[in-house]
Amino acid sequence: MSRVAAVGLLTGWGEGVAALPEDAAIAAAGREVVELPRPAVTGERFRRATRECLLGVASVEAALRDAALHTSDIAGADTALVYVTAAAYGAANRSFIDAKAGATLHFPYTAPSAVPAEVAIEFSLRGPYLILIGGAAATLDGLWSADRLLAQGRCARALVVAVETFAECADLYERARWLAPRPLVEAAACALLVRDDARSARGTAPASGLDAEAARRAGSTLACGPLVAAALARAGGDEHPAVTGQWRGRRARLALDACDHARAG
Repeated sequence: MSRVAAVGLLTGWGEGVAALPEDAAIAAAGREVVELPRPAVTGERFRRATRECLLGVASVEAALRDAALHTSDIAGADTALVYVTAAAYGAANRSFIDAKAGATLHFPYTAPSAVPAEVAIEFSLRGPYLILIGGAAATLDGLWSADRLLAQGRCARALVVAVETFAECADLYERARWLAPRPLVEAAACALLVRDDARSARGTAPASGLDAEAARRAGSTLACGPLVAAALARAGGDEHPAVTGQWRGRRARLALDACDHARAG
């Protein structure tokens, strides 16, 4: 089984769980979208990269800071990369479609693979690779997949990255307000999972309430929600959280300490 060794968390409120307000709805003060600024990622290669690509890279950097690791510690074939999103490539597609003559956005950035591709290139990752499209329930699938890769010895560590941006497509979300309550809060998160052979399975872990706290404090972050909950758990000293997630009528639950994965929908 695995444990959460680090979580890099960036939201429209700032970096880390300490930046989260006690109540996102109150802190938003009527804002529909709480935007996450373009991160200051340096390098000529990123000159034309989209904001969501830079946020993915920045979330991994934040996880490395949390784990006190260097980029060389995760490079190579022993690190798996799992990417989950419900919305992160929508902004790039809209920018490309609406672009005026002379626009510099390259077509490959409109693909769902753009964000994890930039992450893999930046950190020289060559391990197993998975992309999942969906909200919080898909993120639990991603965490479970990372846990399985670790259990099967196919990697020594796994990065589960989620990025959600909304500002560029705010009007589109008005057409589907039922998908998520307001405020919509942009976020990028990266959980670093490693094997924990010393810990034995304890059966199904009880519900922790982390998901409700994550939603209350962070707001609607779609696929990032379970990673916000994992960050809250880690801040409280728990590296084996039990989290749940819901997306379009499907509800999933994952207990990392028991390798338990349940679905209801």
